[in-house]
Amino acid sequence: MSFLSKLFGGGAANENLKSLLSEGAVLVDVRSSEEFRAGHAQKAINIPLQLISQSTGKLKGKTVVTVCKSGARSSMAVSILQQAGIKAYNGGSWTNFAGKS
Repeated sequence: MSFLSKLFGGGAANENLKSLLSEGAVLVDVRSSEEFRAGHAQKAINIPLQLISQSTGKLKGKTVVTVCKSGARSSMAVSILQQAGIKAYNGGSWTNFAGKS
């Protein structure tokens, strides 16, 4: 179960990520623009997964928490961001951070 929590975010890990957000980390929602417009966490910015590798420049030097619908796309985004040298964490579902960013 620990593996799944790390992959999709959740539990105590989310509390630690919420602390990072309160300290200035950026919450990046990697769902499509349409999904984002239908609902998103406060202060989240939308960078769809297919555009994340093109957006690493504006995220350099920042701590990033990625979210999506289930945690799968945000996990892929974390890999891309980490390969670019960005400190990134998978927050799982955006609903974990609704009203908390």
